[in-house]
Amino acid sequence: MNDSYLKFVNSPFGGRLARSLGLPKPEVLRRYRADRPEFDGLIAIGAGREPRLFDALASLIATLGMTSVAHESAGLWVPLAHRHGLMTGRFEPAEAGAPGKLAALMFDASGIDDSSLLEPLHGFFHDTLRSLGKCGRIVVLGRPPEACASPRQWTAQRALEGLVRSLGKEARRGIAANLVYVEEGAENAIEATLRFFLSPRSAYVSGQVVRIAAHGAPPHDAPAFDWLDWRQPLAGRRALVTGAARGIGAAIASVLAAEGAHVIGLDIPSARDALDATMRQLNGSPLAFDIAAPEAPAQIAAALDELGVDIVVHNAGITKDKTIAKMTDAVWQSVIDINLSAQERIDDALLAGGILRDGGRIVAVSSIGGIAGNAGQTNYATSKAGVIGRVQSMAPPLRARGITINAVAPGFIETQMTAKIPLAIREAGRRMNSMSQGGQPVDVAQTIAWLAHPGSAGVTGQVVRVCGQSLIGA
Repeated sequence: MNDSYLKFVNSPFGGRLARSLGLPKPEVLRRYRADRPEFDGLIAIGAGREPRLFDALASLIATLGMTSVAHESAGLWVPLAHRHGLMTGRFEPAEAGAPGKLAALMFDASGIDDSSLLEPLHGFFHDTLRSLGKCGRIVVLGRPPEACASPRQWTAQRALEGLVRSLGKEARRGIAANLVYVEEGAENAIEATLRFFLSPRSAYVSGQVVRIAAHGAPPHDAPAFDWLDWRQPLAGRRALVTGAARGIGAAIASVLAAEGAHVIGLDIPSARDALDATMRQLNGSPLAFDIAAPEAPAQIAAALDELGVDIVVHNAGITKDKTIAKMTDAVWQSVIDINLSAQERIDDALLAGGILRDGGRIVAVSSIGGIAGNAGQTNYATSKAGVIGRVQSMAPPLRARGITINAVAPGFIETQMTAKIPLAIREAGRRMNSMSQGGQPVDVAQTIAWLAHPGSAGVTGQVVRVCGQSLIGA
C-alpha cells in the first residue's frame, strides 16, 4: 500500500509546500538493497569511564569497512582508540539544517557504574547528534541492569533506556536509536546484532532495548563467527514460515530465502494457489494445512520429519474485531486458537520429536496491540500478549538445547489489512511514531532474519517492536 503523503512531501513541489505550511515531512527511509553497500560512511565512537566493549567495537567496525573516529570527551580511553588506529577529536555541533557528515554514532557505556558518571553521554551526543546524517544510526551499549554488581551500577545502566528512547524521538530524519545490553562474557556474540542495528535492515526499528546473554557465545579467546558468510548466513538451514502465502509472511519467506535458507511455506488450503506461486519464486516448498485443525501439528511434524527444520516463524494470524460486549464466544476463541494456541501445539510437536533441531530458532509475530491493547481488539490483544508470555516463559528451558525463542511486535505496517482501516485512523497510525510513517512488510522480515541468524544465539526471550518507535501506548 502506498503512502501518498510521504511521496508528496518528498517531491520538489511537495517539499516546498510542506516547509511553507509547517507540515511534517517524513523521511524516505533507507532500506537494505542488495545492489548498494550495506555499510559505508563515517562512524563516531564515544565511551564512558573504563569501556569494556571498545575492543570488540573497534574490531567489528574495521570488518565493516566504515571509517571510525573516536570522540575525545572521555579522554582517559583515547590511548585505547589510538591502539586500534582510530582518529580522535572533538566534534563541533553542526549548524541546524546543515548536512550531516556521520553515518552512525556508537557509545560504549558498559563501564559506567554510578549516576555521577553519566556526563560523557551528554558531551558525546551534544557534539555529534546534529552531524548525524539522514537515516543514520545510534547504538548505545551497556550492561544488563539486573546483572549489575551494585544498586548504583544498576541505576546508571537502567538510565540508558531513557536516553536512547529520547534520542530516537529528538533525532527524527529517519534516524534510529537502540540500546544493546551485553552480558559479561558475551563480548564475542555482539556482531550479528550490531550489524543489524547499524545497517539499513533496521530501518523501522527504533527505541528498542536488546539483551545479549553470554549463553551460546563463543569463548572470549575464540574467533567470533569468522566461519560465517555474512551475505548468506542461513545457507544450509531450513525454515518453516506460517501464513506465508502473501503479505508479511511472503516477505519473511523472501528475506530468509535471500539469506540462504530453504523455506517451507505453510498456509491454509484455500490459499494454496498464492502459496504455490510464492514458494515457486523462492524455490521453496509449500505446505497447505489449517493450523487450527486438531490434526495439524502431527501433519506438520510428519511433513518435516525426514529433514527436520532449523527455524520456525509463527506468522499466521487473524483479526475479528468487536468490543467485548458484542463479541461472541466463537469469535473470541477462533482468534485465541489461531494466533496463540496453535503456536503452542505446533512447537510441542516439533520439539517433542526433535524435528526442530538443537541450536534452532523460534520467532513469533506478536503486535504492539499485545503490549498496549486496542479498543475493539480484546481477543487479538490477548492472543498477542500471550505470544509474549510464551516467548518469555519458554526461553529458559530451551537454552539447554541451544534454541532461542523471540517475538517481533509490529506496529502500523502497510498491508492489505491496514489498507482497509478508515482513513483518519490509518493516518494516525502512520504518523504517531518517530518515523512519521508506516512500516513495510520487509521491515518485519529483516528483524526476523536477524533473530534467526546463527550469530544471534545470545538473544532469547525478548520482544522487539517494529513500529518506528511508537509515540504512545508502547
